[in-house]
Amino acid sequence: QVRVVESGGGLVQAGGSLRLSCAASGRTFSSIAMAWFRQAPGKEREFVAIINWSAGNTYYADSVKGRFTVSRNKSQNTVYLQMNSLKPEDTAVYYCAAGDWGILAADFGSWGQGTQVTVSS
Repeated sequence: QVRVVESGGGLVQAGGSLRLSCAASGRTFSSIAMAWFRQAPGKEREFVAIINWSAGNTYYADSVKGRFTVSRNKSQNTVYLQMNSLKPEDTAVYYCAAGDWGILAADFGSWGQGTQVTVSS
C-alpha cells in the first residue's frame, strides 16, 4: 500500500501561483503513476494532471494545460503541482493519488486527504 500526503494549499488571488506537494511512502514501487485530481463544492472529482513515476511522462486536463505543471523528485518520493495564472474556477480541494496510468479516479488505489486551494477574484 502506498501512502500519500498533500501539502501546500491556501488562499491566493486570481493570477497568482501556488505549488502543491505530495509525499509518497510505503510500497511506492508498486505505483506506475501519480496524479492530481480536484473536487469543487457540488461537483464530481475531476482529473487535473498525471506523471509517470519512472519515465516522467505527463498529461494534463485541457482546463489546466499551459498553466499547471506536474513534476516529481524520485529521490524524495515527492510529486509537485505548480499552479500558475490561477483562476477562481480552480478553487477546489486538490487530491494526490497513486496507481495506474489513467485519468479516472478508479485507476488509483491510494489517495491523500486533500488540500484546499481557494482563488479569490
